[in-house]
Amino acid sequence: MSEHFNMSMRKFLKQVGVTSQQAIEEAMRNASDTSGKTYTAKVVLTVEGMDFEHVVTGKIEGI
Repeated sequence: MSEHFNMSMRKFLKQVGVTSQQAIEEAMRNASDTSGKTYTAKVVLTVEGMDFEHVVTGKIEGI
């Protein structure tokens, strides 16, 4: 793969990670009571113009 591709991929994934973390943190702060609860998170990644879908699930513990 080209260096340009690698750089654009890293930039995109960093943006996804940072903005997703911020959104989840805000949702946790705005929720009534998340203490002791575990939530299942799911990310569905698609790429327009390609037949591509990647699903990632995981657990997030409340604050």
